[in-house]
Amino acid sequence: MHGQQSTPPPTLLPVLQKLKSAYIRWFEYYASIPKTHRYTLGDKIDSLLVETIEATATAGFLERSEKIPFIRLAIRKLDTVKILLLVLWETKSLDNKKYIALSEELNEVGRMLGGWYGQLKKQTSPGGKPSEK
Repeated sequence: MHGQQSTPPPTLLPVLQKLKSAYIRWFEYYASIPKTHRYTLGDKIDSLLVETIEATATAGFLERSEKIPFIRLAIRKLDTVKILLLVLWETKSLDNKKYIALSEELNEVGRMLGGWYGQLKKQTSPGGKPSEK
């Protein structure tokens, strides 16, 4: 009768869940960005967020030894998003409330990615490296 979902949504890694939430928030704000920035910075931020999601999702499916480059890529893209959002905020194309809300979510994603990266680096460093054959 509800006609909504017949199957439960897939379970996502916590970092992907947070990224998805941040992207949905960004998508809500996108339409309110002035046209002068919407189709330049706005589109670039949108692409970078999608690429961050893609790199993070890819890392989630790879063997431990193959994850690090994708996590580093996601961190780089996320850092670029943060800088471009700062530009939108400084040019008054994104108000304080929206900037703060989105930045808080993206900072949390950054901490999660950084923690994942650090954990993998520790596991693959000499001394902590699994034996190779």
